[in-house]
Amino acid sequence: MRLKKHKTTGSNDLFRARLDQIINMKHELVLLAGKIDWDWIDGEIAPL
Repeated sequence: MRLKKHKTTGSNDLFRARLDQIINMKHELVLLAGKIDWDWIDGEIAPL
């Protein structure tokens, strides 16, 4: 089950690094994840 989409508030947490600051945003898996239609997948598997 996927979590609800997080809305960005614009405020940064002083003690937490954002994920895009930790991982390589040019990595193949990151690029692939950006091309996947996650909303369609959620709609297909939600009834299951």
